[in-house]
Amino acid sequence: MTNTQEILNKLLVQLFNDILHIEEKSLKNTDLMDLSMTEIHTIEAIGIKEARTMGEIAHDLRITVGTLTAAITRLINKGYVERKRTEEDRRVVLVSLTYKGETVYKEHQVFHEDMITSMLGNFSEEEENILAIALEKLNNFFEEKYESFK
Repeated sequence: MTNTQEILNKLLVQLFNDILHIEEKSLKNTDLMDLSMTEIHTIEAIGIKEARTMGEIAHDLRITVGTLTAAITRLINKGYVERKRTEEDRRVVLVSLTYKGETVYKEHQVFHEDMITSMLGNFSEEEENILAIALEKLNNFFEEKYESFK
């Protein structure tokens, strides 16, 4: 690896870990102590617009429907999520957030908005655009890598 590649590798690993730790610590400073980060991210994947299928949510989270089923059951028991079958096809399970789940979703969105606003505070508009382009390319790379493992 070149020196630049070593620096990029170190930064990517550090950024990933820092974001997770910051999210975990911010979670502990709220009244959402009964939720894990995995559960918060599941709530985020469900979203607040309309009910989603288990398959759609599992795809977004890059987990199996079986793994998601266990997480959804825990969130139902905690009162954050509801699950129902469609009238048209009883095999299709739709998942949506309860009022309590929507509240968590909105709080987590504010966390992300605050983090991005703070992070970009020292960036020029040009630097923001360069970062957005670079991160989009990076995201596309990882999505292609993920798809290649299917």
